[in-house]
Amino acid sequence: MATTTLLFRRNLLRPSAFAKPTTYRATRFQSTLPHDRTLITPAELDAALKSNAPSKLSTAPKTVPVCGTWFLPNDPQKRNGYEVFKKAHIHNARFFDLDKVADTSSPYPHMLPSPEVFQEAMCDLGINRDDTVVVYDSAELGIFSAPRVAWTFKVFGHPAVYLLNNFKLWVEQGYAVEGGEQGKFERTQYPTPQLDGSRVSGFEDVRNVAFDHNKEGREDVQILDARPGGRFKGTDPEPRPGLSSGHMPGAVSIPVPELLDPETKAYLSPEQLRKVFEQKGVDPNKPVISSCGTGVTATVIDTALAEAGYGDGVRQVYDGSWTEWAQRVQASENLIVKSE
Repeated sequence: MATTTLLFRRNLLRPSAFAKPTTYRATRFQSTLPHDRTLITPAELDAALKSNAPSKLSTAPKTVPVCGTWFLPNDPQKRNGYEVFKKAHIHNARFFDLDKVADTSSPYPHMLPSPEVFQEAMCDLGINRDDTVVVYDSAELGIFSAPRVAWTFKVFGHPAVYLLNNFKLWVEQGYAVEGGEQGKFERTQYPTPQLDGSRVSGFEDVRNVAFDHNKEGREDVQILDARPGGRFKGTDPEPRPGLSSGHMPGAVSIPVPELLDPETKAYLSPEQLRKVFEQKGVDPNKPVISSCGTGVTATVIDTALAEAGYGDGVRQVYDGSWTEWAQRVQASENLIVKSE
């Protein structure tokens, strides 16, 4: 099977989740947000919230801020996403818990949830199918886990999804924040979605790509890795004890900081992102699988690729990423590469 076909193969472990997505008709309303991009500025979000703010008195589609803050398990400050949310968040924001809106039966962390789990989360958070969702990260990290939440919405076919670039600038530029617990929202009747499998890679897909590395005629699919360079090379440990570091054969290292402005922690401009990918030798016309530690920061790469105009329509995220990979590959397969 050619690698270009392989990239779109369905995950046989969860066939129902990878059915063709249902098309929904969203209610049309006047929005101030652009229709041709995902990243928006604090000023654009502020204008959208003033134009289409959530209201108990109106059932019209609204702009809903969603906090996707999450921290690594070895975070030196022992921070917790919801605790950070309680300190400062946008008015009427919902907190999306990556560890709970997930496949909790999986041995791997925050794997994509079932359509039913995603639906229930949307109902609990008071989000309608025709609402515009704007996902944001913590002021501490700038851009980190929010792209994963935005990607999850897109995987389940939510029509209007944006990513704030970023909450750090929102705070620094003086836009309003508030503290306290998440509010209580009136439950909605969010329809059961179907997962778009064309956006997701499973273990067997990536394993076959890795096996095909350096074989003549099998160099179509590119694997990009968002982890820090030391973990990619195998010289630094993984944050999860007992897990080998290293990388997949043929993978390209693109650590998250290389895609962000060092001061603002916002995404670089599309032109700057294209330059990063060019320097890494990424072909804009070939399919891409993005990977990381657990499928979170892989979506930082996926979003950057979209902004740079790379791999349009043929971009996937390896959901299990390195945590699944390092536990499932066999030593005899030589699929963990370590390099100086």
